[in-house]
Amino acid sequence: MEYISTRGGTGAVDFEGALFSGYAPDGGLFMPQRIPSLDRDTLRRWSSLSYPELVKELCSLFVPAELVPRNVLSELIDKAFSRFRHKNVVHLSRLKDGLNILELWHGVTYAFKDLSLSCTGQFLQYFLEKRQKHVNILVGTSGDTGSSAIESVRGQKNLDIFVLLPKGLCTQIQELQMTTVIEDNVHVFAAHGNSDEIDEPIKELFADVDFAGKYNVMSLNSVNWSRIMVQIAHYFYAYFQCAPSLDTTQLPMVEIVVPTGGGGNITAGCIAQKMGLPIRLVTVVNSNDIIHRTVQHGDFSLAESVKATLASAMDIQEPYNVERILWLLSGSDGRLIKTLMEQFNISKRLKLPEDLHRKLSETLGSCSASDQDIVGAMRRCWEENQYLLCPHSAVAAHYHYSQPHSIPRCCLAPASAAKFQDAILRAGLAPQIPPEISALTAMETRSTPLERGQDWAQVLRGRIEAVTQQWEAQAGHSAPQGR
Repeated sequence: MEYISTRGGTGAVDFEGALFSGYAPDGGLFMPQRIPSLDRDTLRRWSSLSYPELVKELCSLFVPAELVPRNVLSELIDKAFSRFRHKNVVHLSRLKDGLNILELWHGVTYAFKDLSLSCTGQFLQYFLEKRQKHVNILVGTSGDTGSSAIESVRGQKNLDIFVLLPKGLCTQIQELQMTTVIEDNVHVFAAHGNSDEIDEPIKELFADVDFAGKYNVMSLNSVNWSRIMVQIAHYFYAYFQCAPSLDTTQLPMVEIVVPTGGGGNITAGCIAQKMGLPIRLVTVVNSNDIIHRTVQHGDFSLAESVKATLASAMDIQEPYNVERILWLLSGSDGRLIKTLMEQFNISKRLKLPEDLHRKLSETLGSCSASDQDIVGAMRRCWEENQYLLCPHSAVAAHYHYSQPHSIPRCCLAPASAAKFQDAILRAGLAPQIPPEISALTAMETRSTPLERGQDWAQVLRGRIEAVTQQWEAQAGHSAPQGR
């Protein structure tokens, strides 16, 4: 299994190469050269597997055994999930009116990103120890990615992590989950800008191929293929939990509703679908509706500005993983994707070719929800079930409540309501706060401010250079160690 860029301008790399990369050198994103196809017998056999067992089966299709032996892969995944609070790692809550909520948030930071990042952290450490190598991880976060990424690598000796968060635009809990981690290898930057603005210095550093190569700079955003790979398991588990029976001649369909920000999770769903899983996918967004407009009208264009919403982790204007979805639907046409994305990068406007838009609208349904819709779904779910939804999960519940369904439906829940007290209060409900979250407010914090007018990319360069030199001195290396 090898990985190629969505823009076709980079040679193939193996899983290790994709794992340690951010954007591909040509600006594209790494994807498997070939998507494995699963037959009905395999799906039936997998239907009784636990969530961790599904992750192992799926990862083994994309990570060759000669790179990571099967027993080692299994151990790494078990270790990744050892800190999860629920015995099944993920849990399906079956609520009234056919509302099925797949709780993906039972990890350390109460967010779905713990699932993929805990595994990715283990994969990284495996290769770093094997190669005696140091890396610098660069992450931009709109809320949950930063804390999940930090928890997946905190205290590890062979890597440093640099996290940019949009000051004041995350919830207080999300921010504290990052700034209270006082570890030598964790560097948090509080930027006075929005989620799209903090992506710019990150893209600049990755585009500087010499700098990124010299200092082993990599990403743990959903730019990283490893995260997409692990997330494919969400769809298989959701399907097996919600499908009525697999004994029919034709396997039943299940609709899966996916709250969407940067688009990594819905990309994993598109891959699961392409592998042969009989699912109908619906991408649901807040008022930042570029993906909804793209699905409905082929209009992949920026709005005038990012709107601040209750579902803050989805306040994203440039969902970069759409590039991966378009590549899949174009038949892996790197030349076409390069042309389209270069056009978008220049004008921030793109009208999809008619054929590509047709394929996209056949693959995905879509819906957008206002803050009023979010609050309404949160209230209804509480009134009917005494069940608190986070505002992102409520975007999916809004779709469920407003759209009749003839087949089983599963809504993915990306975060616990405990992280979004302001939204819960806005809905007129009472927050339920676990003690470990309450304790954050009394803890010491540490972060570096990034002010408007500063050259954020230059600040990051300086810190990465200093940290790398310190590691070299301690490890006795005279230069950063490449692969």
